This record gives sequence, C-alpha cells and structure tokens, in this order.
Amino acid sequence: MQNPLEFYISEKECFKEKLSSIKKRLATSSLIRLGVFSAIFFSIYFFFGNAKIMGIIGVLGFALFLYLVSRHADLQYKRNVFKALLEINLNEISVLKGDYLTLNKGKEFQDPAHFFSYDIDLFGRGSFFQYINRTATHEGKVALVKRLTENAISDIEIKQEATQELSKTPKWRQQFSALASLVKVQHPAKDIINWIHNYKPVFSNIVAYLPSIFSIISLIFITLVSFQLLSFNILVIWFFVGLGTSSVYFKRVNTIYKDADKAKDTFKQYYKLLHEIEITTFTSQLLKEKQKLIQTENKKASVIFAFFSKILDALDQRNNLIIAIFGNALFLRDTQQAYKIEQWINTYANKVENWFEVIAFFDAQNSLGNFAFNHPKYIFPIISNDKEVIKAKKLGHPLLKVKKRIDNDFKIENQQFFIITGANMAGKSTFLRTVSLAIVMANMGLPVCAEKMDYSPIKLITSMRTTDSLADDESYFFSELKRLKFIVEEIKSERYFIILDEILKGTNSTDKAIGSKKFVQKLVASNSTGIIATHDLSLCEIEKELTEIQNYYFDAEIINDELYFDYKLKDGICKNMNASFLLKKMEII
Repeated sequence: MQNPLEFYISEKECFKEKLSSIKKRLATSSLIRLGVFSAIFFSIYFFFGNAKIMGIIGVLGFALFLYLVSRHADLQYKRNVFKALLEINLNEISVLKGDYLTLNKGKEFQDPAHFFSYDIDLFGRGSFFQYINRTATHEGKVALVKRLTENAISDIEIKQEATQELSKTPKWRQQFSALASLVKVQHPAKDIINWIHNYKPVFSNIVAYLPSIFSIISLIFITLVSFQLLSFNILVIWFFVGLGTSSVYFKRVNTIYKDADKAKDTFKQYYKLLHEIEITTFTSQLLKEKQKLIQTENKKASVIFAFFSKILDALDQRNNLIIAIFGNALFLRDTQQAYKIEQWINTYANKVENWFEVIAFFDAQNSLGNFAFNHPKYIFPIISNDKEVIKAKKLGHPLLKVKKRIDNDFKIENQQFFIITGANMAGKSTFLRTVSLAIVMANMGLPVCAEKMDYSPIKLITSMRTTDSLADDESYFFSELKRLKFIVEEIKSERYFIILDEILKGTNSTDKAIGSKKFVQKLVASNSTGIIATHDLSLCEIEKELTEIQNYYFDAEIINDELYFDYKLKDGICKNMNASFLLKKMEII
C-alpha cells in the first residue's frame, strides 16, 4: 500500500529538480536565439551587396531561427507542465495535513431544494466538494457535481472498479490534471458544441474546387510573369479578380470566423487531453467504455481535434495584413479555410459532444481516484441486496480529523426507522451527516470512512436545514411543511433512505409532539427506512407501538463540573440534557 504523503513529497522534490533544470535550459535557449539573430544580422551586414550570399544567409538563418523559436516554445510548455505538477503535489500535501479551505468551495452549486446536498454541506466552505474536487476544467467540475448530486444507485460496483483503477495511477492522473490546468478558454465547451450542432452550411459545392483552381492559375501567372512570358498587367488584373471573388464570400467567411475564434483555444488545448486518454490501457469496464467513445475507424480523436485546431489557426491568420491581401487575392485563402471548417463540422458534428463528455468524465473521475488514493484505509462497501440497508463497522465522517473523530458501528434494516435523541452538541447532527455522506459516497463508487460496510443501494432524501424565505413570502414553518410534503410525494414512487433532524421546529411543543408522531407513523406505514433526530423524548414512546421503530441516543455527562461527550451511539433513550447546565456554566442565568 503506497503512502500518499510520501508519494507527494517525493514527486514534489522530483518536479522541483525538473523545473530548476528546464529554467536553465530556457535561459540557454534565449541566449542561443539572441546569438543566432545577431549572427544573421551581422552576416548580412558583412556581405551586404552580395545578393546570392545574403539570400542564402537569410533563408538558412530564418529557418534556423524559426526552429529555435519553436524549440523555445516547447521548453516553455514543459516548464508550465512541471509547474502545474509541482503545484498539484504541494496542494495534496496541504490537504493531507488538513488544509483544504483555500480550494474551490462550489458555493454556486448550493441548492436548498435538492434532495440532500444543502442539508449535508455538500457544497460551500468546509464542504465535501471542497475537499474532494480536483477538476481542472469547467466541464469536469460540472460532471463531478452531477456525480455528487444525481442520487444514482445503479452500477455501483462498476463505478467502484473505475475509481480503484484510477487510484492506482497517481502519475497518470497528475499528468492529465496538469495538462487540463493549462487549458485557458473563455468560452465553455457547451457553447462550442451548440455552435457545431446548430451550424447550417453556407457554401455551395463549387467552393470545394474554386480556391484550388484559382491558386493553380495564380501560380501559373506568377511563373509566366517571372519569365517575362506574360504581361505584369495581366497578373495585376487577376489580383483584383481574386479580391473581388473573395469579397463575394466575405460575409459568410466572417460569420464562421466569429464563431470559430471562440473555439480556437479550446481545440488547441483539448486534443492533448484526448491523446492522454487514447494512449492509456484501461482495464475497468467504465473507463474502457468511455475510451471507446473517442475511437473512430480511421483517425484518433486527438488527431481530428488537432487538425481542426490548425484550420482554426489558419483562418485566424486573416488578421495578418499581408496574408489578408495577397492570400485572398491570389489563393482565396479565407474562403478555402472557412470551407474546410464547414466540412469538418459536417463530418464530426455528431461526435464532438461525446469527445467533450469523455474529457469531462475523466477530469471528474480523477477527483474520485485521487480521493481513494489519499485514503488507503477507507473501504469500498460490499454491495448486496440483503434486508440490511447499512451494516457498518466504525463508520466515521471523512472531514473530521482522525485523532478527534469518534467512529460508530451502525446497522439498519430495510423498513426500519430509528429515533435518535441526545443532549445538545452530543453528536446527533454529525452522525446524521455521517450516515448521509456514506450513502452518497457509496452510490458514487467511492470508498467510505469505515472499517467495513455492507450496503444495499438506496437513494437519499433529507430534511435537516429548512430556512424561511422573505423573497417567496414563506415562514419557516411553511417552508418545513413544503419540504416534508416533498418527501412524502417522492417516497410514493421511489425507495429512499430518509434522514430528518428535529422536524416541526416552527410550532409549539405540544403541537410538535403530536405532529411528529403522526408523521413518523405515516413514514413507517409507507415501508420507509431512515433516521429522525429529536429533542422530543415523547416521540420515543412510539417504539412501544411500532416494531419498526428503535430508539438510540447520544449521551452527555457532567464530570467534575465539566460537560463530557463520548459521541458513541447507544441503544435506548437519552436521559441527560445539558441546556440548563450550559446556561449556568456560561453565566447566562
């Protein structure tokens, strides 16, 4: 079993050395470029007047300088990749030490109306999303959010297999994430996909041949003029004929250019991510299925993306004044490139979405693999269809520090309902969130914070944190009733694990006791499974009436005039409450 912290420290030192080395190479490369440029300049100056030698020096020098520029750009890209890899490992070291609050909070994904995400702090500061998210693209982040919130209970073992496989390839995951982190695009992939899907052809078939024919004629005219076999005036006339022909297609080319310009950077970066997926051998079913989506009969998706990127870059050269004038006048260049873009879209429009979806999937899945790698002691639940929905040994919350975390054994059968009582701060709410998050993690195919867990897949629905709404003119009590109504409607058609925390808080104690009892009776009658935490000890009496109900509690003790919690789940009903003690202790009363 690989120690995550040792791995990250080792990789950190490795990339520090590589970064230092490549910075030296970049400095040397800059000096060489400067030296070559100076040598070319002085050589041309020295041989000024000798056209033949000047021409040779100019051509060879220009070619050499272009090679050095390209080589320097490659070194810069490698440096950026190494910097990203170093940052990834530094970040993981911080997270393993408990510092993750600087990461993306995902606050924009908070949704009080969701089945469970708002209640269990799935998003926001100190959330599970902030802890687990390592996505580098916007689409990957959205895909991860979908995995966290979709409440899907199918193919869990297939998901587990994919997570396990990626957890064993930290170097591949980091390489993919590093490349993805260098993707800087201003327009989301969704907009680009919509453009490609909704694109309507604007060129007739004649454009397939016109630029080529025009280019051949131009080259013939240029050759004939060079050998003085044709009047230069003819070439000038042909030049303006070319400009006139280009102007006929100008509007159509301009329309394509505006949309193509938005996609240029995306395709330039994303083909590298596709290449990483293509060259890797996967063994798990889910990863192989996703890899298959980017396979075509003749070419790799990465090659197709790279080719499209080059066409988009070529059209972008229309902003160069020389290319814009001479390229269009003699070769109808803009029309030719725009037509190539249109043909590419016609050929691959139905596949592009799959390719983007695969990139987003692997970006999101890397976060799951990274989480599993970081927690080698966590276990993948054993999936079964037994009457026991959850049977866990030493179940804990993954966001609590290991030294302070108190784990609990927990077992609940299908159609059982637990009532949990306990003093303030004794651990009820934390336990509810622990069970909730374990269900979410298990459904996603993640390992859970437990020593052992048997699990019969079930969807989750909660009511733990209802708020009033001034905007909707709703009282707290009415908001809570709406939430309970929502739960009642959902469990009519689906099997859910229901978790409730102190329901009917917005009414008086007598009314609350009566209402809570009737609501629990309704849930039991619907053959539901779940937990309700309450301070209302009278609700525990329902255990005598219904065999499906069991009482549990979290205790608090006063030892040497200090409040003590053991955070252990126990059978029975809580006897010790602490509100009065705390009021006196804090000198409030």
